[in-house]
Amino acid sequence: MDHVVPVSELRSYNQMLSEAQEGPHVVLTKNGYAKYVVTDYEEWQKMKATIDLFSELQNGVQSHKVEPSLSLDELKSHTKGS
Repeated sequence: MDHVVPVSELRSYNQMLSEAQEGPHVVLTKNGYAKYVVTDYEEWQKMKATIDLFSELQNGVQSHKVEPSLSLDELKSHTKGS
């Protein structure tokens, strides 16, 4: 579960950063609403890679909807010619 902290607590950012390294994300609120998220850099890289992967998968799905599919024989002839 995320750790929720008012943005006004940024004055003690060392404690907040240590909490972000230890586990779940730290959610900073402003006027009672979630506004920012602080997380470990490695965790952020994993999340970004996941988002990039899903974006590529979505591109593939969209491409499949628009472009004609190949039959098995057409695929075989394309791969033999390469």
